[in-house]
Amino acid sequence: MNGRVLRIELRRSVAPWAGIVVLTTALAFLYLVSTAWWRGTTAWTAQWTSLALWTRALLFYLWPLAVGLGALQGLRDHRSTMPELLTTTPRPAWHRAATLAGTTAITLASAFALVVLIGGVQVLAHTEYTHLGWLPISLVGALFLVAGAVLGMGVGRALPSALTPPVLTMVAFVFTALMNSTLGRTRTTTAEGVDITEPNRVSLLSPAVDEVRNVLLTFSASVHLGQTIWLLGLAATGFALLVAATPRARLAALTPVLAGAPLALLVLPSEPSRMYVVDKAAAELVCDGPVCVTRTHQDRLAELAGPGKEALRLLHGALGGRAPVSVRENTAVPPDGATPRWSRKTVLLDFDDDLIAAAKGEELTRALIAKGMVPGCSPVGWSGTGGDLYAQTVAAGWVLGDLRQLPGTVAAISRREVDTETRPVWKELKALGRTEQLSRINAMRAAALSCEGEPFDALKGGASR
Repeated sequence: MNGRVLRIELRRSVAPWAGIVVLTTALAFLYLVSTAWWRGTTAWTAQWTSLALWTRALLFYLWPLAVGLGALQGLRDHRSTMPELLTTTPRPAWHRAATLAGTTAITLASAFALVVLIGGVQVLAHTEYTHLGWLPISLVGALFLVAGAVLGMGVGRALPSALTPPVLTMVAFVFTALMNSTLGRTRTTTAEGVDITEPNRVSLLSPAVDEVRNVLLTFSASVHLGQTIWLLGLAATGFALLVAATPRARLAALTPVLAGAPLALLVLPSEPSRMYVVDKAAAELVCDGPVCVTRTHQDRLAELAGPGKEALRLLHGALGGRAPVSVRENTAVPPDGATPRWSRKTVLLDFDDDLIAAAKGEELTRALIAKGMVPGCSPVGWSGTGGDLYAQTVAAGWVLGDLRQLPGTVAAISRREVDTETRPVWKELKALGRTEQLSRINAMRAAALSCEGEPFDALKGGASR
């Protein structure tokens, strides 16, 4: 397809409008809806992988639009009442189909690439860690839009009705919804007895992805390969329907998608832990003495190193040989609902943790001491308030010698409520002898690190269980 043919197709088709709709809709969602893609380390403009995954998440809405606009494009010959005339021309049918499909593919891919480019410019300003591991995620996303549009064209050509585009759009939307809810999720129970739902391999046939919950997670290679097989089958079926002129040819055109689906499911991983995997290069540690962060957050090491070393010094002064000896960003990504696992010798931190995210300088030292004493035992993916926060406040005050509110905000608990709960325990603890204080602190840490008890109860002098 040369430039002249492309310009003609752009003038006489809905391809430019398809690109405009995808571009404006994507940017409207990203900039007008304040949701998880603007918050924390997984913001869509914070890191490259997060950018790729969040823009892929938009395909939940964009893919049905691409399918519907493709169907509208596929009705062009029928609306012009000239299909019989076109069949008498010497130009092969697949030439016309390739021109039609290629024009739409170029505009949709360009629109999606522009969205990624807009985010990429902002990512460059927010991180020092640059890599190409995100590129397959975005390339498959663009392929989803192209394959959906070509499939829509084929269906529109095979079923030339004014109802085809809206009905096909709704069918595509229902498909994505089912793939991300009932059909694409499996209900299970964690080892701790928490009921959760996990994505299964069928969900990977959907263009959308799960909400980005950790900056270190990315898709495995088998996901990219399986989705590519599935999309090539969709696109081949759409193109074959666009070319087919007889009922038998249209029936045969279904072969690629019917063969591609089971083949893709054979390649796609069945376990959630093999769908979303930790990017080992991104999780590699960069250290300043005993304080380490991942390569993803290497630009934050300078601001963390000083408070981290000071926190370790103060913890050693308070706990002696039982104190942690290092501060490290947590690279473990357990499944939702799992109970966290903590180390006695390492203060593990998460930059999205409320205490860490809101702290700077001396406040960061206090926050790290609180996390070292009481890491928190809320199941992964859940927000925890109450006992852990109270215990962290008292424990940090015990190490530093003064009771103060911890940095960060906890929506469910007011500052006055925290003070009401912690001050009597603080006064009682300080009134005890040094030996009894250490006994209660050690009991609190044992409960906090094992996640088998209530740390705040141990500080009160009661049973930790």
